[in-house]
Amino acid sequence: MRRWFRRQGQDKDGNGEHAAAPFAEEPESSSEAAGDLPAAGENESGELDAAPPEAARPQTETDSGPARRGFLRRWRREPQPEDAAPVAVEEGAAESEAVFSEPIPAPPLVPALPPEPETTPAIPAGGEPGGEAAPQEPRDAVYSPEILEVEDLEETGEAPEAAERGMFRRLRDRLSRTREALSGGLDRLFRGRKVVDAELLEDLEELLITADLGVETSLFLIQALQDKLRRRELADVERLKAALQTEMVGLLTRPAQPDRSARPWVVLVVGINGVGKTTTIAKLAHRDRGQGLGTMLVAADTFRAAAVEQLEIWGERVGAAVVKQKTGADPAAVVFDGLAAAVARGVDAVYVDTAGRLHTKVNLMEELKKIHRTAAKKIPGAPHEVLLILDATTGQNALSQARLFNEAVGVTGLILTKMDGTAKGGVALAVVHETGIPLKYIGVGEAMEDLRPFEAEAFVEAILG
Repeated sequence: MRRWFRRQGQDKDGNGEHAAAPFAEEPESSSEAAGDLPAAGENESGELDAAPPEAARPQTETDSGPARRGFLRRWRREPQPEDAAPVAVEEGAAESEAVFSEPIPAPPLVPALPPEPETTPAIPAGGEPGGEAAPQEPRDAVYSPEILEVEDLEETGEAPEAAERGMFRRLRDRLSRTREALSGGLDRLFRGRKVVDAELLEDLEELLITADLGVETSLFLIQALQDKLRRRELADVERLKAALQTEMVGLLTRPAQPDRSARPWVVLVVGINGVGKTTTIAKLAHRDRGQGLGTMLVAADTFRAAAVEQLEIWGERVGAAVVKQKTGADPAAVVFDGLAAAVARGVDAVYVDTAGRLHTKVNLMEELKKIHRTAAKKIPGAPHEVLLILDATTGQNALSQARLFNEAVGVTGLILTKMDGTAKGGVALAVVHETGIPLKYIGVGEAMEDLRPFEAEAFVEAILG
């Protein structure tokens, strides 16, 4: 066979078609000539090994040797159907391109198949398929089952009593930290004691002082209990606790809310930085709007960045008009214009938002006095109320704030905010007792309805458990 190939090559070489065959220089293999070993490119079973198809190997004038070996391999293969060999080679090449080359795009008219059931992500409660779970609302007192029960009872005529019970539960929940500090301490103090004596009252005095009731207020309460003990009115610890609760209620009870006969009713809101004056004003306006009263907000805080914009946002939410001037304007001038606009529009209540100022800054307190005088010149008797906002988390520092603001502008009422986030709620008793200023509202949350008119009995019961 090899001699035949050499003759063919010599004939073609003589005609000038191809170059000399390279087989003349290759050593002949006796085993290959005998056919006892597989030729190059074959495995032991006689099948083609993983080599590229012959069509993928271009032949040149100097590459006739590999072409002849390819012919020899095809000639020595087992006989197959005529269409089997090319189909097998072409399919193998196609599979190689599909797996290791760029992905083949789907036909344009074939819609994408839906995901397999086992790989489809579970849909969380309240969420979208494949998205994150919707945040669960906290089980706060506002959304407690008791409140839902109140809403259900509105149709049965039992809503007022149920609503009152629900509001007390919410107040009690919000004052949990103060109750744990005070009521929990009382339980530990009274545990195992059956007789009320002087030693027990001394321990009770220490507990009241550490609960931020203040020294003077604690001594006042202990003195009242000692008088009852001398009259033998405190036979056991249960009567002692009831007597303490009665004394606290009496200490916090103040005259009723004055009649809002003036129109407009002007309220000046003051306090140090960060106590929540602007938010509290919005809550007060929201209460008035709920009673059908027309309200106006005056942005007299002209120095704090974005203070006017913040009040405008709150005004839009509660439906109250806002009077403002440019940043840096004289606060007294803003108040004058605001009261003039309130008289012209015939609104029922005006809330003046002032800039936060430390009670120790003399010049800022003088500015506050100027605002007070300007309001009185525009509307006789104004401001009809001066509400001081106190942060309950400051503890006994709120007492010094109340004293100095009262000296400057004559505070007529207190609002204690952030009562739900502190264990120092006992400061309410200290401020009321030592300044004589009534506590009008307490803030027990961030919602509009969380600014509550202060009720001494409900407050004391909530903190004593």
